[in-house]
Amino acid sequence: MDAKMGSLFESIGNFFGGGEQIPWCDRDVIAGCEREVAEAANGDSEERKNESIMRLSWALVHSKQKEDVQRGIAMLETSLGNDKSPLHQREKLYLLAVGYYRSNDYARSRQLVEQCLEIAPDWRQALCLKKVVEDRIAKDGVIGIGITATAVGLIVGGIATALARRN
Repeated sequence: MDAKMGSLFESIGNFFGGGEQIPWCDRDVIAGCEREVAEAANGDSEERKNESIMRLSWALVHSKQKEDVQRGIAMLETSLGNDKSPLHQREKLYLLAVGYYRSNDYARSRQLVEQCLEIAPDWRQALCLKKVVEDRIAKDGVIGIGITATAVGLIVGGIATALARRN
């Protein structure tokens, strides 16, 4: 019985807390990646420049700061058409999906993760992100229904109270 109750409370906590498994990135890591990009711009190979830009993009879309996430999205969208490698496209689509998820644009995130899965259908990271996004969409729908039901209940209650006072 205690195990069932513990499981129930964990489920409720995950529902309201998000229960997501996407890592966060702090400002120090972003600053390090920015230094790496600046150093790579000074004569390094094109491959090294692209790798450092991808690491910076990863750090930005995993940031807790909305402006960092938006910057990461902009960098990734700019570079998306520049690379024809399916592996690089997959990575960029995945990071864009993370960025849009962090920006609360769940529909766009789901669309991008599905494009990513078209390239690599069995990629576990993308499958996990898709589940997180779909769970969030469902959670927001349940919360929206709850808010609507509460509002309707308050309106009906107010009307019933007004009618009862009148009589």
